[in-house]
Amino acid sequence: MTDSANALDYAERHIDDSLDRLFALMRVPSISTDPAYAEECQRAAKLLADELNQLGFEARVAPTPGHPMVVAHHDGPDGENVPHVLFYGHYDVQPVDPLELWKRDPFDPVIETRGDGAKQIVGRGASDDKGQLRTFVEACRAWKEAAGRLPCKVTILFEGEEESGSKSLEPFLHAHAEELKADFALICDTLMWDTETPGLTIGLRGMAAGQVTVRGPSRDLHSGLYGGAARNPIQLLSTILAELKDKDGRVTLAGFYDGVPEVGEAVRESWDALGFDDTEFLGEIGLSVPAGEKGYEVLEQVWARPTAEINGIWGGYTGEGFKTVIPAEAHAKISFRLVGTQDPDKVWAAFEEHVRSRLPADCTVEFAGRGPGSPAVSVSSDSGPLTATRAALDAEWGKSALIGCGGGIPVVTSISKILGMDTVLVGFALTDDNIHSPNEKYDLKSFHKGIRSWVRILAEIGAMRPD
Repeated sequence: MTDSANALDYAERHIDDSLDRLFALMRVPSISTDPAYAEECQRAAKLLADELNQLGFEARVAPTPGHPMVVAHHDGPDGENVPHVLFYGHYDVQPVDPLELWKRDPFDPVIETRGDGAKQIVGRGASDDKGQLRTFVEACRAWKEAAGRLPCKVTILFEGEEESGSKSLEPFLHAHAEELKADFALICDTLMWDTETPGLTIGLRGMAAGQVTVRGPSRDLHSGLYGGAARNPIQLLSTILAELKDKDGRVTLAGFYDGVPEVGEAVRESWDALGFDDTEFLGEIGLSVPAGEKGYEVLEQVWARPTAEINGIWGGYTGEGFKTVIPAEAHAKISFRLVGTQDPDKVWAAFEEHVRSRLPADCTVEFAGRGPGSPAVSVSSDSGPLTATRAALDAEWGKSALIGCGGGIPVVTSISKILGMDTVLVGFALTDDNIHSPNEKYDLKSFHKGIRSWVRILAEIGAMRPD
């Protein structure tokens, strides 16, 4: 048998031991956003570092101003020029509230059998991200036990603040850039297309967002005395925001589509083959008529097209009963999902100009609450690392899919910006895993075949040769 086959055999025979180790990690309530659990975050980090040291990694718990990182290194085969990969995951979890909606103790993991006979791991962190990162660690264990080595050079970075804003991540990456640089990164905090089809995420939309306040009269006014003569900031702001899109759903901001690429033919064919059903997708949320840009299918709209959304709007009297006022000011929260090389700063500046150019002389505007924004992330669908990963997934599952993601994963941007590395995103979570919700779960099949998939991915990466 080959080393890869031996590693797969080891993973198969020791799946129960792998589950025991996952459950031990899940029993640690490493809730990063609550200071009361700081020691538990430390305990989770130490548990992982100790285990990686036992596997032959050089691992340590690295302090930060917040919760610690776990950093570990393992060399590849002696004397061979093999790729070096950085694997990222996070050991912290979300709070469990509302506790009363859990069927059992969130930190007492268990395997349950569903009505269809499928088994699932239930507990906080099962999917996000302890179950996911554990699949990679167990694959490394299988390689070490079966072959005495890893087929490529591996650096591991486990974060402890992903669920609470990752405040320490970018400073840590800057401070340890030379130590963490590799040929490319692997991230497992992503989804499958469906229960039978693993996904390789090739696009993450970026973000520009903030709040706008339009002010008119010096105080709230009686609409019977001033109605018709005085400017109504709610009406004014509503009109301005309505003009963000034309009748075909295209955003009207100047230069908005600069840097927006069209989807390539190979990727489009891959998406067409997924059998996505627009009607079913919208029907699940009580809708039936697609509302995005004309000329683009729903799947492309949510994965590969930019958006302008009004996330909240308020002003005047909104309590019980009725109060006939013309408000002094109106407010809205606005976000733009970005793709390709769209610049978050330029998009937001164009939005500010859109508003200012439509204000009457006696009204004012204020913009606030804007974060730094994040550019979109694109992964080449034919890069060497992605091609190798897809070959491994196809071998294990019989198929795979190139998929997009309507949201973003900030660490991908950080790795690209600070470490100058591309990332391959492959995970085994499902959309119904109740991530961040009560009764979080991870299919046992995802865990089992996730380990086997990483065994194969490591083998394919090891067979590559750096340029």
